Amino acid sequence: MSFRTIDPREIKTQEMHAYMLGAIAPRPIAFVSSIDKDGLVNLSPFSFFNAFGSNPPMVIFSPALRGRDGHTKHTLENVRQVDEVVINIVSYDMVQQMSLASTEYPKGTNEFIKSGFSMQDSVMVKPPRVRESPAQLECKVRQIIQTGVRGGAANLVLCEIVLLHLREDVLGEQGSIDPFKIDQVARLGGNWYSRASRGLFEVPKPLTTLGMGVDRLPEEIRLSKVLTGNDLGLLGNTENLPTQEEISSFTGREDVKKLFDTLGGDSENLTMAVHLAAHHLLEKGQVNEAWNLLLARHQKQ
Repeated sequence: MSFRTIDPREIKTQEMHAYMLGAIAPRPIAFVSSIDKDGLVNLSPFSFFNAFGSNPPMVIFSPALRGRDGHTKHTLENVRQVDEVVINIVSYDMVQQMSLASTEYPKGTNEFIKSGFSMQDSVMVKPPRVRESPAQLECKVRQIIQTGVRGGAANLVLCEIVLLHLREDVLGEQGSIDPFKIDQVARLGGNWYSRASRGLFEVPKPLTTLGMGVDRLPEEIRLSKVLTGNDLGLLGNTENLPTQEEISSFTGREDVKKLFDTLGGDSENLTMAVHLAAHHLLEKGQVNEAWNLLLARHQKQ
């Protein structure tokens, strides 16, 4: 049996980071809402996170300095100004919107709005909770430990849980958390995630350019009774929509023409059918095809 031995001092930080993400996995995700001194809200996920004690109940997450340039993340800036956070646990139903929230939007952007999550007032801390999260941890920041000043250096944010909110529908008969009902996801290396109840799956990394966000989706799509939060997250992570030529080519397909011809006179049922078809396309990762179908429907109204 052979091994590859790696000295962190002899490779680039980004390479070491990738090895660590692949080896130390799956990792739970802290979906952290924070607030700055001016009241601006930020929402961002971190997979350098875990629990470290229960009396008092302590958790730690690390908004590391950005590997490529040493840039300080907005969450770290916020907790230095307001020493409170909410750590929202991520279930599978939230994963695409959570991924969208990790996009590097400019300072002052409210990722709740961009990713389509609902803000719910906290009880003991200032940052809001993610209403869709099955478990929400209101925390006071007790200490921040900086481990370095170069890109990739950790900033350990030690948090005491002062209030815990659990959705009733994730609890079992004895009042404990049912792992199948809460259905958490965890982070691995690359695009890989793990779903506690099912196994591995992939989520495309957010674009280096900025996705439009759920807030900019057409209202009929954003308020759809069919499309899920994961569907909206995938659609909102799109920067450039299909061209008119692409839409026309897509709608020329026999299966698409049949759909529109069959239900063309029934607006409500056509919308439902189109959204259902788009949902199935998004489940298969065919985001551009889903956009073509949705925009074709939008143009026919």
